[in-house]
Amino acid sequence: MAGSTSGVDERGIPIIDEPAGSSLRKRQSISGAALGEFLREGYSAASVDVIARQAGVSKPTIYKHFGNKERLFLAVIGGVLTDAYADLDPQSDRITEAADLGAALTAFLGNWAGRVLGEDILALRRLVIGEVSRFPQLGQLWFDLTHEMMDTPLIEAVAELGRRGVLRVPDPRLAVRQLIAMTLGSLQLIETFVPGREIDGAEPDRIIAEGVAVFLSHYQRRD
Repeated sequence: MAGSTSGVDERGIPIIDEPAGSSLRKRQSISGAALGEFLREGYSAASVDVIARQAGVSKPTIYKHFGNKERLFLAVIGGVLTDAYADLDPQSDRITEAADLGAALTAFLGNWAGRVLGEDILALRRLVIGEVSRFPQLGQLWFDLTHEMMDTPLIEAVAELGRRGVLRVPDPRLAVRQLIAMTLGSLQLIETFVPGREIDGAEPDRIIAEGVAVFLSHYQRRD
């Protein structure tokens, strides 16, 4: 059996039971084919016939597993987004315990950049931006994952450094938003909307290092 194809989680992402045996292999084939088709064509232009052909299954099999095209899209893209962030290690303790705070922040943000600026994540980002008015669930999921896995550990680290007197941060959340805007924000903007632009290999490191320097020049205690 393919499992239940009804129900959604608190964000509106479909809950689809995990099948076993040959049904699991079919589910994986469908998900892989669907991801490729949605990334190439977007939701509206994507063809379930093409997905079925590439997955080596029939259209009824796809509907048996996922219910309909909308649930297929949400389940596949939502699952890929969740998996993309699952193995991230925030390593915020390396910031609070670092002898060189600037180097620690630069390394943290560099590691973050390596993940979010990967072509797989950027392709998903472009897709979700294009479909967010139709599927706000995916925008909310992306926001929640980023906040939970990346923003929150950094906010907690900055707040702790404020309590220790290393930083002067009346509002750690605002300070982190400023730091991200000066470092990852511009890089994401360029890579998302101008994918063919030639970027000097040293540019991301330079942008991150300079953004960290500006952040510390404002927030680091000097007395």
